Amino acid sequence: MNRIWAPWRSHDLMEAGYKKWDCLFCGLQTSEDYKSDLIIDKSDLCFTVMNLYPYNTGHLMVAPYRHTALFESLSPEELASMNAALQKAVSVLKEIYNPDGFNIGLNLGKPAGAGVADHLHYHIVPRWTGDSNFMTAIGDTRVISVDVGSAYDKIKQAYG
Repeated sequence: MNRIWAPWRSHDLMEAGYKKWDCLFCGLQTSEDYKSDLIIDKSDLCFTVMNLYPYNTGHLMVAPYRHTALFESLSPEELASMNAALQKAVSVLKEIYNPDGFNIGLNLGKPAGAGVADHLHYHIVPRWTGDSNFMTAIGDTRVISVDVGSAYDKIKQAYG
């Protein structure tokens, strides 16, 4: 895919927490500025946050509070909490966006595509038939039809 020089995004990266904490997910879990940091929900052992640079409208992430890159180190309680958060995310996204499907997964390690390799996190990406159209295949460009702020407001409201 081509790379586009976008210096205006550097401010967003710095302000969004990608640089304000040593670990993005450790920092987000302690944040009380939900809207600014795009935090959707917090539970006992994990939390749900929107991706600032979504693959698609409604792209959420679920991360454990405990800083770990090792999937096998998650306790049964952490796994149960994360699965409940994933289930809630899917339910809410179905309700408000009516996607045709989802991609749900972990990228474990940099070679597997993890942008934040030291703190594992699930991605929940709503998918619609035709959303990977010619723009991505030919133009190497992804089109997101809803701005992150509007999506946040809608998702956060649905979470209650």
